[in-house]
Amino acid sequence: MPISTSSRKKRRKVVFNFLKMQSALNQAQPASERLDEGLPLRGPRLEELSSEAEDLPLATSQDVEEDSEDEAEFTIERQPYQDVRPQPPTPALFTSLPPIRDELETATSLLQEKTIQECLPFLAGMDGDKKSTFERNSHGIPKLQREMHIDFLQFTLGHYPSHFAGIDASRPWILYWALNGLLLLGQDVGEYRLRVIQTLTPFQNATGGFGGGHGQTSHCAASYAAVLSLAIINETDAHDMIDRKAMWQWLGSIKQPDGSFTMAVGGEKDVRGAYCSMVLITVLNLPLSLPPDSPARAAGLETFTDGLGTWLSRCQTFEGGIGGAPGNEAHGAYAFCALACLCTFSEPYNSISHYLDVPALVSWLSARQMQPEGGFAGRTNKLVDGCYSHWVGGCWPLIEAALAGPSGLPTDLWSREGLVRYLLSCCQNKRGGMRDKPSARPDGYHSCYCLAGLSTAQNHSVYVDPTVSDQATSLGPAFNWMASHATEAEMDAWGYDATDRVDFVHPVFVLPWGVAERTRAYFAQKAGF
Repeated sequence: MPISTSSRKKRRKVVFNFLKMQSALNQAQPASERLDEGLPLRGPRLEELSSEAEDLPLATSQDVEEDSEDEAEFTIERQPYQDVRPQPPTPALFTSLPPIRDELETATSLLQEKTIQECLPFLAGMDGDKKSTFERNSHGIPKLQREMHIDFLQFTLGHYPSHFAGIDASRPWILYWALNGLLLLGQDVGEYRLRVIQTLTPFQNATGGFGGGHGQTSHCAASYAAVLSLAIINETDAHDMIDRKAMWQWLGSIKQPDGSFTMAVGGEKDVRGAYCSMVLITVLNLPLSLPPDSPARAAGLETFTDGLGTWLSRCQTFEGGIGGAPGNEAHGAYAFCALACLCTFSEPYNSISHYLDVPALVSWLSARQMQPEGGFAGRTNKLVDGCYSHWVGGCWPLIEAALAGPSGLPTDLWSREGLVRYLLSCCQNKRGGMRDKPSARPDGYHSCYCLAGLSTAQNHSVYVDPTVSDQATSLGPAFNWMASHATEAEMDAWGYDATDRVDFVHPVFVLPWGVAERTRAYFAQKAGF
């Protein structure tokens, strides 16, 4: 659920006259690289992991609205930067309209056309608002506004006015999004340790698991966000407050006879439940055997992983993507959850290749990267959205590891440059925070997953076969990954400088590198629960 940080004060409307900017751009480019103004456009978004999200209002480049200087409760006074240096030309791929289109005009195709027109000025470095122009890196792309994003994420950990009561059930997520984003930006979060523990302690239920708020039912998504938040702050008291035995028993109660997991006791079967449950089991070093009273034992299942891969395979759709449950529409967040879940209990080249039609999934994922925007959409015929930088972008290291096999090196199957350009050009708000697209407001959810996607685009994550890994194989397959920075040549090709780099994100746990490993090691040294 997006977390808005603005008040309802008067707003200033910024009008982007794209036709004038288009003319200027055409004059600066050879004819072969000019935008085809007469070509109609065609072309694709999701609910968050924690709850269904409402579609954000879209806008054209003529009616994009930005917050005014006196509008937001969150305001950081900075002098606007105007970069007057000569900038490298933007590649035509990111300033040209799609060469292939469907002649049928629909409401979806019109929204896609508006979105492209909204993004093109930002991608071309001509956003139209001189006061909001960011300093450019050596590739002519806006620099990562690190300090502004840190300020914004710290702000989201503050107080909320009464009309935010509707997001009470997302409080563990508010913590996770902000803390995760801050660590990816290199910011220490030690000052929040006591507050995080005090906030989450009453959310834990005696029957196991965490609810989204005080007195709320234990839920897989809330438990995932709460445990990961406690892992991030790296405090012994935070680890010890988790009732691991009750968590194990509660997870056993939501394990189903067909191998799936429900989101809560009596809740819906969902790929999110499978992923969140397996992350909790892995990070907390819980026994893989089911509790004696688990309903899944009645069907002959003995462990949490029994039947899981087969159930996940049933979630793959005729398109090649993965839905939330068998028969559901495919979309990006469920694809990531399914892939990452499979990587918790087996090597990606064994689990993913065994349970999924990988060529069909690669085809579906490839179609989610939009041109000219460069970012990802979450579903077929939906719009580009910054959060899918992780949900779809995060699928690629897992898929590439599956295709590479036990001794091969992964090959890029997607455009890292395209995602870097979209995130830095279109998703950075001029007062800090990251957003869905230029017409949307920044929030903690999008800031977290835009930064996670940026990390995936900038860095390498490689699965290392346990026989040659120097990491402790007893921690399980999810811990046999290694990360490395891009080479200087790759950084040049992907369009970012060293100052734009964010820290490594773990491809399975979506945590800064080392957090899950450290937490698992802490619990592994304990005898029993």
